[in-house]
Amino acid sequence: MNQTNPQTPQRPRSGLRFDTGRNLLACALASCLAMAAPVALAQSTAATIRGTISGNAGPAANASVTATNTASGLVRKVQTTADGNYTLAGLPPGTYRIDVNADGQSNTRNVTVAVGQSATLNLSTGGVAETAPAGEATDLDKVTVTSSALAEVRTSENATYISNKQIESLPQGTRNFLAFADTVPGVQFVQSGNGSTSIRSGAQSSNGVNVYIDGVGQKNYVLPGGVGGQDDTRGNPFPQSAIGEYKVITSNYKAEFDQLSSAAITAVTRSGTNEFHGDFFWDHTSEKWRSPTPAEDKSGKKTDSKEEQYGISFGGPIIQDKMHFFVAYEAKEYNTPFTIRPGEGVTAAQLPAQFQSLIGGVNAPFKEDLYFGKVDLTLGENHYFELTGKYRDETEITGVDGISTVPFGTAKDNSDKRLDLRYQYTGNGWLNDAHITYEDGSYNPRANSFGNGYVLTRADINSTGDKRVLNAGPGENFQDKAQKGYSFQDDLTFTDLQWHGSHTIKTGIKYKSIDISATEQIPFNPQFFYDINGDLASPYLVRFGAGLPGIADGSVKSNNKQFGIYIQDDWEVNDKLTLNLGVRWDYETSDVYTDYRTPNDVVNALNSQDPRAPSGQTYRQTLARGGVDLNDYISTGRERSNFKDAFQPRLGFSYDLNADQRHVIYGGAGRAYDRNIFNNLQLETTKGTFPTYSFRFNQPGHACTPGVGDCLAFNPGLLSREALEALVAANPNTGREVFLLNNDLKTPYSDQYSIGMRNAVMIGETEWQTDIGVSRIVSKDGFAFLLGNRNPDGSFYPAPDAVWGAPFGAGIPGFGRALILGVNGIETRANSLLVKIDKPYTRESGWGVTLAYTFTDAEENRENGESFSLDHPNLSGFGWHDAKGVPRNRLVATGIYDGPWGLTFSGKMTLASPTGYYFVNCSQSGPNDNFCFTDQFKPDKTIGFKQLDLAVTKEFDTGAGIKFRIRGDVLNVTNARNYNQYDTFAGRLNAPNANFGDHQDGIILPTRMFKLSMGFSW
Repeated sequence: MNQTNPQTPQRPRSGLRFDTGRNLLACALASCLAMAAPVALAQSTAATIRGTISGNAGPAANASVTATNTASGLVRKVQTTADGNYTLAGLPPGTYRIDVNADGQSNTRNVTVAVGQSATLNLSTGGVAETAPAGEATDLDKVTVTSSALAEVRTSENATYISNKQIESLPQGTRNFLAFADTVPGVQFVQSGNGSTSIRSGAQSSNGVNVYIDGVGQKNYVLPGGVGGQDDTRGNPFPQSAIGEYKVITSNYKAEFDQLSSAAITAVTRSGTNEFHGDFFWDHTSEKWRSPTPAEDKSGKKTDSKEEQYGISFGGPIIQDKMHFFVAYEAKEYNTPFTIRPGEGVTAAQLPAQFQSLIGGVNAPFKEDLYFGKVDLTLGENHYFELTGKYRDETEITGVDGISTVPFGTAKDNSDKRLDLRYQYTGNGWLNDAHITYEDGSYNPRANSFGNGYVLTRADINSTGDKRVLNAGPGENFQDKAQKGYSFQDDLTFTDLQWHGSHTIKTGIKYKSIDISATEQIPFNPQFFYDINGDLASPYLVRFGAGLPGIADGSVKSNNKQFGIYIQDDWEVNDKLTLNLGVRWDYETSDVYTDYRTPNDVVNALNSQDPRAPSGQTYRQTLARGGVDLNDYISTGRERSNFKDAFQPRLGFSYDLNADQRHVIYGGAGRAYDRNIFNNLQLETTKGTFPTYSFRFNQPGHACTPGVGDCLAFNPGLLSREALEALVAANPNTGREVFLLNNDLKTPYSDQYSIGMRNAVMIGETEWQTDIGVSRIVSKDGFAFLLGNRNPDGSFYPAPDAVWGAPFGAGIPGFGRALILGVNGIETRANSLLVKIDKPYTRESGWGVTLAYTFTDAEENRENGESFSLDHPNLSGFGWHDAKGVPRNRLVATGIYDGPWGLTFSGKMTLASPTGYYFVNCSQSGPNDNFCFTDQFKPDKTIGFKQLDLAVTKEFDTGAGIKFRIRGDVLNVTNARNYNQYDTFAGRLNAPNANFGDHQDGIILPTRMFKLSMGFSW
């Protein structure tokens, strides 16, 4: 808990005061550094200690305050102002010896500060010197230096810290450091049924999150997921052994945070110290150490599986107190179990013999290598350099589960390289922090095998189409997506400004040049469809993709430029009230959007006669009747501009009721802009150059007239790709989908409001920290694709020749079935009660507990994660529903306890209420009595998700400088079945499905699992 001196007089709060000559020099140097400094690390990771030094006669003016990092020897010095105020900024998180000298008197304290923390420490030098509390080591030559951890309570942020002790001790299976973020109210670490992981906050998707490592944003510009490389992967974004600690901010973050609309996570990496230290770990589990999945229970056999992780880290001095290094390597090798089973009620025995061997348990391999390196250098007391690098490489097989067999799966490569060079200059009353970064990330999913796809289907009597039973041949996927470029950022902080209080003013600029590319050729392998009740040698349908003659095949590149500028004033009005006042502005150019020219053949077709309409009515006029103005979508390269209105005010306050940091009211309001994902913007180009075609074959049960429309007489020669491409060479627009983006696209954003209170509560001799608050977050302008097709009278319903459904048969004349329009419009809104109770672990007490409870009332106007919204003419047709995957009640509790015999026990429990599942409701009349509508149901149970994890660790000291440890984790101790697959077919009007809402075999892993870990450190 922060220490305060109740005898410290209140300092004056009026008058503008600074040394003109000194600050003119500071500003001049700052300008030079902003233009020429070699790097810019955002100060979001650096800690700040501020406070007042008092002596016998009141505030101690011109006192010397020195902070010395007890591990690395890093030194920061400042002098107090005439009011006795001081600010130590730009401190790497860690333990510091604070030495105060004033008029021949001194005081020494050891304190620990966390990542991105702004803490208050008031000290007195009057009378007897205030030395470190009993039991705290102050000798820098000692291996271990204990200290009191300063608490950050006078902030408007909704923030929680995840300590290194929690990362090392709490049970988990993935070694993904983000797994502990769900101990923060309002945050979920989501592990899907296929083992992939993501993080989300509130009602928004993972896209709105940004993770900053050593101040560098890890944003994914191409794909969903928020974090680079985290879209549908079992991998980790960073080696956990290289993470020191991190901070999770769910709302009211300051103006320095960019490219997000949801949670901000800022982490700091470990550094070398003045002593050599190393660590090795290995952990393992397999099918022998886990309970069977529901599908394995039914089959009576467990699928071979394995999860193995290992790694090593090492760091130490290059030059004592001046230069250090740290390196880390981690690897993951998984074989994840999945179960292949036919769909639509078909059993394995009903399949043709040649496919029965594909059914049953399979495993999907995954391999990841993560490398990290860091070198730091201190020159004098003013210059600090840091060079870090990360390399991530992973390969895996995905898309293998349910009806998708191993041949249909996807082989995916995922890599990410990042470099960061940082230079920090500390002046007298100001600090400049700058860095240059480089990144190169790629995502390359491809079909697991090549040839002709073999899709088994069965006629659906309740639908106009057929339903897939088994994907038995080579799959459809072929993508190559990447982001690569450089950035420069500079942050300048003034710590010595007085005007009606004390001001810490931070301002910064950012420039980034990033090359973004995408190749998307789907379906890459031709997909031939066969009726399971018909001729399995002759298909009735084929779907395939082919590039337009003379045009690049589904590829696009864009050189994006990003600009950002902000200013933030943390204003201590007095010893009770602090105001956090900030504003930022961001701007991004995207030439793939602004320079796009709608192809002439598309424009001509839109202006041509609508063959379904009366003579003289063009398709443009048909669309206009349906409320679609093509002038909003057709581009000649001059109609579009990049979004310029991303102004983001961020205002907050905290009020310390008794000026002792024990009872603080806080709150804030602000706006945060994210960005439009390139994966959506690129489709306007890639889908126009690599169309998807489909042809029907005249077969029993699927009769059509050869030569009419897309109907052909089947012959075996059409099973070759060359023959298929020849079919469309003369008329390549036959199956071409047309994507058109709105000429006035905006950037998604969220508005955030919160108010709460933090308290330090003594229970017996133990101090607990509590935080209770409420928040409202509204996000708008999310990106969506709508179906532009309209019937000749402008209507959307009903579809031609159908009782209900979207009018896919009313596409652009001479083109494929669909005109797709890209627009803004997805929204979410969430009202939350956030409760946090925390007794931090300390070595002296030997235990720690955290409780995080969240009540959330969240809604969305489109299913989370679904950009395509083709069932209605606009998003209002979907209506507002409970936000997918957001439980109304969620509780996460953790505990760490140092037990007897050198054992450390830890546990984590997660409980959540059920969440809604979307389905198309055709069992009752829709809003217009002629079409189905989007609906939701919730499983009929009290607890929707529950998991209890426990771990115990024993460390053995060999006495020779080497410690050996062994650890056992039991994940999902109660073997709770957290089902995530349900029968969502409600039936038809007057014919309900009796099994609607019943769970199926799919669950969120793990089942009950034991994991053994061993390691040693030196």
